[in-house]
Amino acid sequence: MAPNTKRVFYVNNVSAQVYLDILAKRPDIQVDKLVNESPDSEVEPILAHAHAYQIGSSRQELAMKLQGYTPLLNRCPNLLVLSTNGAGFDTVSLTDATAAGVAVVNQAGGNKEGVAEHVMAMMLTLSKRIVMSDHAMRSGVAYRRQDFMGDDIQGRTIGIIGLGHVGSRVTELCRGLFQMRVLAYDPYQTAEQIAAKGAEKVTTLEELLRHADYVSVNCPHTAETRGMMGAAQFAMMQPHAYFITTARGGIHDETALAAALTAKQITGAGLDVWEDEPPPSDHPLLQFDNVLVSPHTAGITRQSRHNIARIAAEQMLEILDGKKPPRLLNPEVWEVYSDRFARILGFRPER
Repeated sequence: MAPNTKRVFYVNNVSAQVYLDILAKRPDIQVDKLVNESPDSEVEPILAHAHAYQIGSSRQELAMKLQGYTPLLNRCPNLLVLSTNGAGFDTVSLTDATAAGVAVVNQAGGNKEGVAEHVMAMMLTLSKRIVMSDHAMRSGVAYRRQDFMGDDIQGRTIGIIGLGHVGSRVTELCRGLFQMRVLAYDPYQTAEQIAAKGAEKVTTLEELLRHADYVSVNCPHTAETRGMMGAAQFAMMQPHAYFITTARGGIHDETALAAALTAKQITGAGLDVWEDEPPPSDHPLLQFDNVLVSPHTAGITRQSRHNIARIAAEQMLEILDGKKPPRLLNPEVWEVYSDRFARILGFRPER
């Protein structure tokens, strides 16, 4: 092992091989792999020496004992950074990490094209009633073409909840391809910032829901956003509107959505994310012909995976070289983190 070696570990897999290829070019970086079933005799020495953890972002795929909460952090005395795969950070507690002096970063923007294109695919498929007509043609039961009359999306209104990397790209595609009006609900951006991205700021979620023909959820899953789309919100939507989410399960109430669809309060939905992933085959939302579903695959494209892995590796090297990361999710940790960094690695990071 080279002098002043920095230790990085991951569990099960990384987003793409390029992550490992980039780190392998640095002789001062050692990468260790664990799996969910790794015995404690193998896990403990790695945790004890680790400086960085490239952590998966799916709660269902990563063993709870290896998720970024206090029990794990207590076993990692030298850990400086938790870097999540992709934009989500469902497997990490920012509160626990901050209390432990650990920086948390993600790869926001790396999969924006894949996710934004998935939103557009769902909008078009739902509007053109493609899945319903496909199923009818394969069923052997008589049907009429008129039963599958759809809608154009040209010139209509989309409401985007969360105008970050993905929401901004959805805005570009909707305005550029179909000259749509874009409303955005994002309390953390000014009207001027939102206008610069091609959208109109609305100050309340209700305003967006009452005017949009399509509602796209593109915000992170936090304590603030959990359950923000419930029965009251679905009731505010127009009867001809569609609800689409590629964000995270838990932001929308699945029971309330099923009730809204049953009552025909909205026309349909496109769902890529679930409270439990994958959902059981008898999940109520899987029983509707007007619900288009996918198993959290919006960001799983070859290009998105490569981008995420490359960004993750480059950001990891910047962090371990003492630079301040551009995607720091808990900036309030910086002073404590800097002190720990200097003590553990022997030099102070840049401010």
